[in-house]
Order: sequence, then structure tokens, then C-alpha cells
Amino acid sequence: MHNAVVVQHPELIAALRAVLPAGALLVEPEDTQPWECDGLTLIRQRPMAVVLPDTEEQVVQVLQLCHAHGVPVVPRGAGTGLAGSAMPNAEGVLLAMARFNRVLSVDALARTATVQPGVRNLAVSDAAAPYGLYYAPDPSSQIACTIGGNVAENSGGVHCLKYGLTLHNVMRVRGWLVDGTPIEFGGLALDAPGLDLLAVMIGSEGMLAVIAEVTVRLVPKPQLARCIMASFADVGQAGDAVAALIAAGIIPAGLEMLDQAASRLVEPFANAGYDLDAAAVLLCESDGTPAEVAEEIERMCSVLRAAGATRLQVSADETERLRFWAGRKNAFPAAGRAAPAYYCTDGTIPRKHIGTMLKAIAAMELRFGLACPNVFHAGDGNLHPLVLFDDSDPDSVARAEAFGAEILEESVRLGGTITGEHGVGMEKINQMCSQFDADSLEAFRGVKRAFDPAGTLNPGKVVPSLHRCAEYGRQRVSAGRVAFPELPRF
Repeated sequence: MHNAVVVQHPELIAALRAVLPAGALLVEPEDTQPWECDGLTLIRQRPMAVVLPDTEEQVVQVLQLCHAHGVPVVPRGAGTGLAGSAMPNAEGVLLAMARFNRVLSVDALARTATVQPGVRNLAVSDAAAPYGLYYAPDPSSQIACTIGGNVAENSGGVHCLKYGLTLHNVMRVRGWLVDGTPIEFGGLALDAPGLDLLAVMIGSEGMLAVIAEVTVRLVPKPQLARCIMASFADVGQAGDAVAALIAAGIIPAGLEMLDQAASRLVEPFANAGYDLDAAAVLLCESDGTPAEVAEEIERMCSVLRAAGATRLQVSADETERLRFWAGRKNAFPAAGRAAPAYYCTDGTIPRKHIGTMLKAIAAMELRFGLACPNVFHAGDGNLHPLVLFDDSDPDSVARAEAFGAEILEESVRLGGTITGEHGVGMEKINQMCSQFDADSLEAFRGVKRAFDPAGTLNPGKVVPSLHRCAEYGRQRVSAGRVAFPELPRF
């Protein structure tokens, strides 16, 4: 029997069936249920229908038909996102772009690759490897996440400090507006004529356009890379060491932190060789020519010793370097083995407040009765706390959600932001009310209206309504907190 919502749109379902190949339209509840959430499993909603087109013409027809019927469309990539940005709309169509998975070209001279949105992040580097090139942004989910999703969320990774986020590594995006109108932003030159809307598109979380094609920048593979594992007896000292490295004019290729709980969580899973007695471990990487790496490793070790490092271990070879990073990149699956469920958020704070934030999270663990190992993109202050909870226990779920929200509010209080790379989606939409004033939020709504006047492309995400902010303010007051935290002045 069809979902009740499907019955409300029989003409649209019939029209979609007519333009899509067999098996590319899913409407039965048992077929649509696997699509009910992305990587944020706390929020679930089954879509009215799922479409899996495999040609651009089919995508345009789907968009035109949904637009004509006033039915919402939610674009989706691999579903690895952690903010609920790809959560379906109960009255809408989920547009899955997984079949657009071809690397269209690699230009070794221009150092670019043009790919479809369903191409996996790591597959771009695999395609570029024969030319001595690779794609620098490397989210921990890079074996599964797609370039289209990376563009939607402005993803980063452990090497984003030196090489930048997706924003800094994408040159051109082509796609369609919600009504099927073709659009293209950026270009292959250093600059493009007209307004620079490429930056607006990157990180827009599927709210402005559907992505058809992306041209990314490739960089030469370094001749050598070495990684330092630095141990600290105090998380505050580790945070100060991060700031000291940057103050010394050193931009490591990677700069990550794990607190003791995270190291002890990961080590049995990845056998990375972490110092389990340390309160915090820093992973500091240098890459370049052998001479450059030798000099930078020496400078970094000197700064880390002065900052109070109790132990320094430099990777002896490529195998050991990859083992150091394997621990960091496997933090999420390790958390999945340690508890029935985990909730990972990603507030960002000034580097100088890393120690303060970790101590605040330790106090929250006691208050909410939940463990929270922490991993960081320490170089840019991007937190990835892993709140461990039991998703079969409603009280545990509620405490986990409240824990995550408080971490975000603390990030704002410390002068940071509510997201670094995971996006806002459904997860952080309330905290947008804390981060931004009413005028700023209205400006964001204006951008949304300019691209999507009817508001049917991925609706209800990222930018909260005035009503939602008012309701969230009332909830905070009733919970004994100020309506919204006062933003610090720096």
C-alpha cells in the first residue's frame, strides 16, 4: 500500500514514472525507509518518494515536474553528512544523485579535474595519482563521501589548515535551479566575470541549486611527509601549543588533537600507537621536499617542547605516518563500537580557547551523565566532540541532544561559530538564532528567495524562521538561561 502522502500527488507520481527508467522511482514505505536520514540518525523522516535519475535530462524533468506541482525537492549525495542537511521532506521528493559518479576529465597541465557530483572524494585523488597530483580536502569519510556533498557542506579534513576547505579547492560548479533552469558559477580562469556567486553556492547545503558537475583544483603530491605525535599532560597546554605553532609562523600540513578519552577509544580499534597516558595528543604533519620537511619538523619539535610536550615521536617512515593518521580518521567508527550510538557535532572556537572548551565539555559530561571523547581539527579550532549515548533510551537521546546544543552555545559564547564543516541542516538550526541577529538572518533568507522564490528546494533547513527563533528563545528562558548568549567582544 502506498504512503498516504503519495496518494495526495498521484499525477506527479505518474509523471515521474513516465520520465524515469524502471527502478529509479521508489514510493513504497519499505523502499523509502532506508533514505529517512543522513549521518545524523537522531532525526528521521521518510520521503514521499525517492528518485534515482542517471541522466541530466531526467534530473531536469524531475525538477520541472516537482516545481509545477509545488512539491519540495531534497538533493542527496552519499548520505554521510552529519547535520541532517539531506533529511527528506515528508511531502517531497528525495533527489538522489548517486548515479552521477564519473570522473569526466583530468587536466594535468591545468591541474584540474572535472567530476560529476556522485564521485567519491578519494576517487578524485585516485584518478589524479598517475599525474603526480591529488585533491587536498580529505574529510574522514573520504572513502564514501561525494564531491557534490563536499561542495554542499564546504567540507574540510585533517589537511585543511594548509590546503584549505572545499571552498579554496573548487573552481567551477554547474547545476540547475529548483525549476530546472541551468546555472554555472566560477570558471577555469583565476577570476570569472560578474558577481562571484561560487562562494555562495559552496556550503549552501542543497538550498540554492542541484549540482551537476564540479571542477576542482589539484595539487602536486609532496615528495615527503612526516608526522609528529606530541604528548601533553594537560589539555590546556596542548591548546596553547597549537596557538604557539601558528604564532611561530608555522602552517603544518595537518594539525589535529585527541584528548585522552578519544585516544583510549581509538587505540584498540586502529592500533595507531598513541600515548594513552597523555591528557592530549597532537598530530603535527609537515610535507614538501626532504630539506623543507627536515627543517620544519625541527622547528615544530622546538615549539612543542617549549609549550610543555612530555613526549615527541616523529614518524620513521610512511607506514608509521599513515598509522598515526589512521587513529584520527577512525575516531567515528571507533565511537560506533564503544556505544550503541554517538552524536558528533562540530562547533568552532578560537584556538586560544581550546583548553577552556575541553574543560567545559568535561563539566557537561558530569551534568548530562554521558561520555564525550574529543577530536579536533586543532589548527582551525574545529571541534568534533563524540557524545556517546543509547539510542534505544529516549532519556539518553534527549540528554545527548541537549549536550550537543550546549557545546554549540558554548562555542558561540567563546567567540566561535556553530559549525566548521558539517553544516547547519536540521541539527543546528536553533543555534543559528544564537549565532546571528534578526537582520543577518533576514539577509540569508533574501539570498534563499533570490535562488528559490517558492522555497521548495530543501526547505526548512539552515536558516530559521522568525517564529522558530522566538520559540527557541522562550525555551531557553524557561530552562533558566538567557534567551540568547551575549556575543563576546574581541
